[in-house]
Amino acid sequence: MSKEELTLEQGFEKLDEIIGQLEDREIPLEKSFQLYEEGVALLKGCNDKIDRVEKQVQKLNSDNTLSDFEEE
Repeated sequence: MSKEELTLEQGFEKLDEIIGQLEDREIPLEKSFQLYEEGVALLKGCNDKIDRVEKQVQKLNSDNTLSDFEEE
């Protein structure tokens, strides 16, 4: 499953795994850089997904109709 196919929840779970691995003091430096790069890419993907969702959010108007979320 590619990073783009991950759900937001799966992305956060993978980020938690990466953080756990990076906290291991025995991890080789090269591996830590690899994990760091993977984590940054995952974080960017998660942020992009959150941005897309925020733009699709609809609000319920007082007359019970739905309208697109308006950016301020």
